[in-house]
Amino acid sequence: MINNITESISISLDAEFGEDYTIMREMNKQDLQEPCFFIACINPSMKQFFGRRYFRQNQFIVQYFPKTECVNEECSSTAERLFSCLEYITVSGNLLRGTSMHYEIVDGVLHFFVNYDCFMQEQQTGTPLEGVEITNYVKE
Repeated sequence: MINNITESISISLDAEFGEDYTIMREMNKQDLQEPCFFIACINPSMKQFFGRRYFRQNQFIVQYFPKTECVNEECSSTAERLFSCLEYITVSGNLLRGTSMHYEIVDGVLHFFVNYDCFMQEQQTGTPLEGVEITNYVKE
């Protein structure tokens, strides 16, 4: 699931910013060509609800490494574009909404945070009620 969301974020970034920006999933500072984005999932969690339902919280960080000398201006304008392009993404044919979006600029790098939370249902294995025996008694 996390890899599918990462891929969808990458597709959304490519659609918004184009081919002039590099999008990476693995951080390799030696191959860093600015401007570029780095996508990672941080602090994923899962909580069980009723039965086989689970609530998955997937917090993502999208880091942006600017190219110009006007770091704050470029990072702020990029963050505004990220708010709109990452609000809704398509994951495996389903629309997923980004929540808890916020950003900070630290040491000339934009850190944009977004959550893609969803309910999941565990797939059932075997036949339902397999091995269940029913015995009826009639009271006389």
